[in-house]
Amino acid sequence: MTRWRSAALAALWVQVVGKFGVAAYALWSGNFSVDAWFTGIEAFLAGLVLAWWTVLLARFTAGQAVKLTDGTLVSLRIVFPWLTSFRLVLWFLRLLLVLAGTAPEANPVALAALFTVWFAAILASNAVYGTLARLAPNPADLTGRRRLADWLNVAAALSLGMTVFNLVPIAGFSTLPTLTDQLVYGLSGGLDVLATLLALGAVQAAPWVEG
Repeated sequence: MTRWRSAALAALWVQVVGKFGVAAYALWSGNFSVDAWFTGIEAFLAGLVLAWWTVLLARFTAGQAVKLTDGTLVSLRIVFPWLTSFRLVLWFLRLLLVLAGTAPEANPVALAALFTVWFAAILASNAVYGTLARLAPNPADLTGRRRLADWLNVAAALSLGMTVFNLVPIAGFSTLPTLTDQLVYGLSGGLDVLATLLALGAVQAAPWVEG
């Protein structure tokens, strides 16, 4: 259990730093355009939510119950729905642009796959945040543990799918990323998959008693 927990927490904290780094890179590489601000804000909020989630996961995997008035838990419960809402707005706006005919040469099957995986990834992330937020006060809830593990498994698979879409753009829909873009978003996506899988292992190996 200790090895899973230590590896997961280390990977998650590196991912938190990476989220903030992606936010800064998005603004810089996008010359502070509107799209760059959208991407930067999303990454910054994701970093904040992930930081709080990681703190709660550390307590949960140690078998420690969190009080409902705990500042970290309250912060997570307040902010993660806003992050999900912001992501859904970005998804919907991009979908509207596609439906309006802004990418007539793009493969419709590839676009359908992208928007389906993207939407599912948003919902899976929301479920991961929400499940731990509900489970943190009662880490001995075995049903909640299994639900969190299932969502982490789904989230890892969808994160891998989104990483592939980010690295291999759809012709006629998105531009070919630069080498730096590929390194930044490829490493970020790979770290997301790794950290999620390690978190899954830590949850499955966590003690069954409340601390």
